[in-house]
Amino acid sequence: MNGARGWITALLLAASPAIAHGMESIPQTPTRVLSVGDGDTLTVLDGGHRRVVRLACIDAPELSQGAAGARAKAALITLVPPGSSVTLKVQTTDRYGRSVAEVFRSGASQPINQALVRQGHAFVYGKYLQQCDGLAYGEAERAARSHQLGVWGPGASDGPGLGEGLLRPWDYRACKRNKSCS
Repeated sequence: MNGARGWITALLLAASPAIAHGMESIPQTPTRVLSVGDGDTLTVLDGGHRRVVRLACIDAPELSQGAAGARAKAALITLVPPGSSVTLKVQTTDRYGRSVAEVFRSGASQPINQALVRQGHAFVYGKYLQQCDGLAYGEAERAARSHQLGVWGPGASDGPGLGEGLLRPWDYRACKRNKSCS
């Protein structure tokens, strides 16, 4: 009886953080970046399985938004190049079957999601912010805005910043769905 009780107790203790937070625990198996799709999507090899990961708490310009989308993808590749090791803090699965997660470089305490916002390559995205440190993400966005970095800047010669017509990604997607923008 003690053996079974000990096994059940160990199982409950191991599962309790995931149950308490409504999310998967951080995986123990090595997770390696296979590719970067755009500024907020990765494909990883996780425990021998391919997994598409949508970065939680943020929304980066779409690739079809021109230079801003290309810069966001390039920034994500710089932060987690293919072949690099990462840790996932999975929050949920979205309607496309992607894991929505905060992504950490091995040994790092700040998620790369937050770093992209701080660099001005992504916006804080309220849809999945409830399971992230909203204050830290908000501060990262305020810092990028105050320093006019990335999407908050006047833009480069190859594309606009927000003040020059760049739409936030969720507005851009809505505009495309409704065929109300060019």
